Amino acid sequence: MPSTKLIEDVTVDLLRVATTSLPDDVLGALREAERDETSEVARTQLRTILKNVEAAERLALPMCQDTGMPIFFVKGRCLTNLEEGVRRGVERATSEVPLRPNAVHPIDRRNPGNNLGKRVPIIHYDFSEDDFTQLTVMPKGAGSENMSALAMLTPSQGIKGIKRLVLDTVVRAGGKPCPPVIVGVGIGGSADLAMVLAKQALLRPLHIGNQDPKLAAFESEMKQALNLTGIGPMGLGGKTTVLGVRVEEAYTHTASLPVAICMQCWAARRASARIAIDGTIQYSREGFW
Repeated sequence: MPSTKLIEDVTVDLLRVATTSLPDDVLGALREAERDETSEVARTQLRTILKNVEAAERLALPMCQDTGMPIFFVKGRCLTNLEEGVRRGVERATSEVPLRPNAVHPIDRRNPGNNLGKRVPIIHYDFSEDDFTQLTVMPKGAGSENMSALAMLTPSQGIKGIKRLVLDTVVRAGGKPCPPVIVGVGIGGSADLAMVLAKQALLRPLHIGNQDPKLAAFESEMKQALNLTGIGPMGLGGKTTVLGVRVEEAYTHTASLPVAICMQCWAARRASARIAIDGTIQYSREGFW
């Protein structure tokens, strides 16, 4: 079994990579948006974002002052020491990267200063019999997270109701989530599962389409519709409000239609590592999820 120290080191590496550089698919989408924009104000915002990303990677410093909440997704073989290794890694990364200490008590706002606390870091598990453990981090800033939405629609509202909810949520958010954003949509399951699905949807690279043709068409249609809102980069107008729409689904109760929406800002940070039983590690900025 991989040692706790190895998991700790991998966690630090993932947080350093995720907060100081963007995956190629996100960077490519931002560059394409800058080329295609017709508004000079929008182009200026996108150029500034791209310069910021370049400087962050060159200087090995976080690209945003809000380094987010440490959210992890674990897939594959169960490691009994994984949580301890991740916690140690988050604490180390807070001082080494550095990360802003964002984790506070929800009522008295007490901040321990190390991004640790009750149920934090947040870890979602999906165990299997694979011969590796996949650890993915998605630092989630508050600007986009605060724009999340959950609705318990009625089955009769169907796909039209889902589209309306997505459109209304993005329009209501305006410039607050730091667009251009990626919109994750979780459909089905239960209220809690729908939001997890929405976050998982954000892990799929922008160049990988949905395997379900109906959901792929939904993603394409909603991206086009949301970019017609004119909200634009940083909410200052333009035709690039979203870089993509991503959907994940689950079967649900016959009387329910839960829909969750989770937006990720232009700093769509993620990084993954696959840890084999023998301790060998394979890293990816694109994500394996």
